[in-house]
Amino acid sequence: MTDDQLYALALEAAQNAYAPYSGFRVGAALLSTDGRLFFGANVENASYGATICAERSALVQAVFSGARQFEAIAVAAVNADGEAVGAPPCGICRQALLEFNDGSMRVLFGTAQALQCVPLSELLPYGFR
Repeated sequence: MTDDQLYALALEAAQNAYAPYSGFRVGAALLSTDGRLFFGANVENASYGATICAERSALVQAVFSGARQFEAIAVAAVNADGEAVGAPPCGICRQALLEFNDGSMRVLFGTAQALQCVPLSELLPYGFR
């Protein structure tokens, strides 16, 4: 699967987001090392701490399905105007992904026109182990 294809799937996943407070819809497509795909979207809550990000939403689904090793994750964000915008995973999501990776996982974010690919270790150089 190409990076562009994975990003397109994340963009589709963003359509399932529940974002009534921020209007910022995020989707994630997580690729396991055995080739399975898992999807997530952000789900906001009036109690902001109860909100879950798209990346962790996909990760929870993957772990529930038995996946423990991941090759790449694509994150696609759409603002309230419906425009795709670049948004890397937040710190909590970076740390959650590191739990199941040595830092070599590819993290894709940006827009279809300006897609960035960065190793997780570069986004979280001092992750907690």
